[in-house]
Amino acid sequence: MTQQKIQNPELQVPKTPQMSERDFLNDQLATEKNMTNSYSVALNELSHNQLYQDIAAIFNETQNCQRDLYNVMFKKGFYAIEPAEQQKLTESYQQFSGYQSQFPYQQ
Repeated sequence: MTQQKIQNPELQVPKTPQMSERDFLNDQLATEKNMTNSYSVALNELSHNQLYQDIAAIFNETQNCQRDLYNVMFKKGFYAIEPAEQQKLTESYQQFSGYQSQFPYQQ
């Protein structure tokens, strides 16, 4: 069974050598993703508490910006997602549920 992609109607952008709205959004999104990755590494390495707090706040702002850009691109039809098949969801759930017994602290 083939599932339909979930997608908004795609905003038509001109096919020219100049950067389009889609190109600019893609560039911004890639930059924000790169920045969140870099801030994440920095947060893992920081020992100074105040600097950690400052970078954590910047990380959260950057992550929210990345999500906002994704949402804009999805609304404009530049991103499509495929719904997960129920069987695959069930298989993944069963696989990872089995790992709970390996946790050192049980709930």
